[in-house]
Amino acid sequence: MTERTDLGPEDQKIVTLARSARARNGVPEGAAVRDETGRTYVAGTVALASLELSALRTAVAMAVASGAESLEAAAVVSGAEALADADLAAVRDLGGPGTPVFLAGPDGTPRLTTQA
Repeated sequence: MTERTDLGPEDQKIVTLARSARARNGVPEGAAVRDETGRTYVAGTVALASLELSALRTAVAMAVASGAESLEAAAVVSGAEALADADLAAVRDLGGPGTPVFLAGPDGTPRLTTQA
């Protein structure tokens, strides 16, 4: 991971969507992914007794369920300092190696970027 605070408008959009999902649902994380056609999928953390999914894995699952064939980028808004390996693996499974994943703080300020 490297520090990253300069995002283009499309990447900033998915960070903003992830932040709004986190705030709207009162969950620890919000995430958004953009598919190969430019469609976005937004999700929050799922924490049920029978099912637990990070926000990013939920957003990837939503993209797959909607017919996305690839991902262009992903973003997570969280208080965490790093992304989980399982989250990066989910992005890599759909987007391929090298898909950018942005991690932003709760205020929406991008802190890090990595490649899936």
